[in-house]
Amino acid sequence: MAFDLESETITRTATRTERDSLGSLEIPADAYWGIHTARALENFPVSQRPISVYRDLVCGLAMVKQASARANLEIGVLDAERADLIDRASQRVIDGEFHDQFVVGVVQGGAGTSTNMNANEVITNIALEMSGRSKGDYAFLSPIDHTNRSQSTNDVYPTAIKVGLSLDLKTLLEELDLLRSSFLAKAVEFHDVLKVGRTQLQDAVPMTLGQEFHGFATTLGYDHQRLTENATLLFEINMGATAIGTGITAHAGYGAAVLHHLREITGLDLATADDLVESTSDTGSFMSFSASLKRNAIKLSKIANDLRLLSSGPQAGFGEINLPPRQAGSSIMPGKVNPVIPEVVNQVAFAVAGADLTVTMAAEGGQLQLNAFEPIIAHSLFQSITWMRRGMRTLRVNCVDGITANRERLSAMVGASVGVVTALTPFIGYAASAALAKTALLTGRNVADLVVEAGLMSRDEVMKQLSPARLSGLEAITTAIPVVQPAENVVAEIDRTGS
Repeated sequence: MAFDLESETITRTATRTERDSLGSLEIPADAYWGIHTARALENFPVSQRPISVYRDLVCGLAMVKQASARANLEIGVLDAERADLIDRASQRVIDGEFHDQFVVGVVQGGAGTSTNMNANEVITNIALEMSGRSKGDYAFLSPIDHTNRSQSTNDVYPTAIKVGLSLDLKTLLEELDLLRSSFLAKAVEFHDVLKVGRTQLQDAVPMTLGQEFHGFATTLGYDHQRLTENATLLFEINMGATAIGTGITAHAGYGAAVLHHLREITGLDLATADDLVESTSDTGSFMSFSASLKRNAIKLSKIANDLRLLSSGPQAGFGEINLPPRQAGSSIMPGKVNPVIPEVVNQVAFAVAGADLTVTMAAEGGQLQLNAFEPIIAHSLFQSITWMRRGMRTLRVNCVDGITANRERLSAMVGASVGVVTALTPFIGYAASAALAKTALLTGRNVADLVVEAGLMSRDEVMKQLSPARLSGLEAITTAIPVVQPAENVVAEIDRTGS
């Protein structure tokens, strides 16, 4: 008999018998996992999501097992034949084979013991098969005595999580760079498109659409830096700590040896913690990393909000930009198209923010020499990275790359905006500018025309100061031109006549 994770049913199939301290169980004959994994399948049918959904976590586990085999051989506690088999079996998992055998649920009790045992059993049975032996022939090669030699779940599991997250982060940062480049390309494309800036959703002063998109790119660049900085906290590992940090059952030379080999295998600048007791119980690096993920997610959500606002309408909203139409937006309103891509990015951000709270509570919930809640920490962090990477990609490919500007609408809005009068205050004074702005609002007339009619500046002078370069701050104002008439007289006249 075998337990099926998806259907939660017992099915009849060819089996082998395996035993542990609790008794015996029938294991599917073709399964590379064994009795410890089988018990976890029965006990934790909660998430219905196996650890194999996080490829880099599985690779991290295999890398730790490979490094341990090499270290155990180096210090003389594992013979060459068994060490080589474990090494080569681990490499096959690193290369992407047998991931479907990592079947325990991502959410589990036991501080990750089930995940560690799943890795031990799969790698052991791959090795047994490679040696010409049958799966389950643990008298020759044992998941615990050999594959898990010098190790404990309490140093293997957090180290594998850290390695896996570091690997996963590389792909996230690559996608973040691509998204940043897309916004930069739009900044160049829209460099000459004037628009009205807004503060508190009210009209402010002019800027270019290019400047707005350049701001999006810049903030993503800062997030890249923060993620990279916080990721270095993951490089501190506790291999050699075994159960609680005292190194019981581990050879004195194991810690240094396994660190050397794991650095070589992963290419990461790993270091052994100074205090293994503290490191075994501490999850602070996960909290810091989670916070940087949340920061990136929330800023992405803010950008998504801006894109939805700027594209709102198309007739009764801002209507400044057009997002690529991706699908029909309503089952009842013909022709309606919604900003579905920014909306999904918003929802990813909400999930990442929730995951950060989960990590925080799990970190707080640990007691004494171990945090039993690292499985939910791992799940939360890997899910956040996965969803953010996918969210960034769909935002780039299905939205940002195809954005266009409504140039005529933007030009008309700038021309009718009283905010442009701010650019004239160095030449006509604040009081006159305020009076003109009031008149423009009341009459709907063009600010430039009102300034010229009031005799404050010539048409050429006005147009020079209201050029796109000056209005957007790309060209600095160096000297003020003399006003034609004292500002206080003009203000009085404007107030009296309304023009």
